[in-house]
Amino acid sequence: MIASDQPLLISALLVAMVLVLLLSEWAFRRRALRDDRTARWRSHIGFVLVNMPVERLTQAAMAVALYGGVSALGVGDFGLIPMLGLPIWAAYLLAIMLLDFAVWAQHLATHHIPLLWRLHRVHHADRDIDMTTALRFHPLEIGLSMAYKMMIAFLLGVPLGALIIFELLLSLFPLFNHANIRLPIWLDRVLRLIVVTPDMHRVHHSAIERETNSNFGFCFVFWDRLFGTYIAQPCDGHDDMTIGLSEWQDDKPRRFGWSMWLPFK
Repeated sequence: MIASDQPLLISALLVAMVLVLLLSEWAFRRRALRDDRTARWRSHIGFVLVNMPVERLTQAAMAVALYGGVSALGVGDFGLIPMLGLPIWAAYLLAIMLLDFAVWAQHLATHHIPLLWRLHRVHHADRDIDMTTALRFHPLEIGLSMAYKMMIAFLLGVPLGALIIFELLLSLFPLFNHANIRLPIWLDRVLRLIVVTPDMHRVHHSAIERETNSNFGFCFVFWDRLFGTYIAQPCDGHDDMTIGLSEWQDDKPRRFGWSMWLPFK
C-alpha cells in the first residue's frame, strides 16, 4: 500500500470530503463556536504536520518488521482470515468488521487506562468540536495507534483490498462525525442505525464524564449498542452542552505548544 498509488486516491477523497464538510459547516452549522476558529485551526494544522511523518514512519517500520519477517520465513498467507477459506466478499466484510471492532476496543482502552488517557485527552481538550477536531491527536498516540492497527491487521491476515477500504473509512468517517453540521432529525435517526453521526459523536466530547465514556465508535454503531456504551443524546442538549475537559475550560487547549505538552502535565 505504501508503494502504490492508494495514498494518492485516499488523499484526493479526503480533500473532496474536507471541501464538502467546510461548506456544510458554513451552511448547516449545529453549534456556535466558543473559541477563535483561526487559532484552533492553526493548532490543528500543526498536529497534522507533526503526525503525518510519525504515522508514515510507524507504518513503514511495522510493515518491514511484520510482513517482511513473514516473507523471509516463507510462510505465505498468514493470519486468521486466510485460514477460514471464505469467499472474497465474506473475507472483506469480516475483515472490515473485525478491524472496526479493534479500533472501537482501542478507543475504549484510551479512556480507561490512565497512561493512554494522558495521550488521548489531548483530543478531548478541544472546547469546540468541528471537522478539524478529527485531526487533533498527540503524535505519541498516533504512533501507538498505527502500530496497534497494523499488528491487528497482520494477525487477522486482512486482504490488502479490505485494508485499503478500511483505511479510507478510517480517514473519512472521523471528519464526518466530528463535523459541526445539523442533519435533519429523520436522517440522523436513520443513519445512526448503522453508522456514527455528528450528533451521536458529539455526546462523546461532552465535559460530563459519563457522556465522555460513551459512543466510542468511529464508523459503525454496533459495538456501542452491543456493549452498553451508547448514549443517544447529551443531558444538557446539543446547544447547551459543554464540550471539552472540565479541568481546562479556558483558551489553553487551542494553543499547539500547550496541547503537545498536555500528556506530561
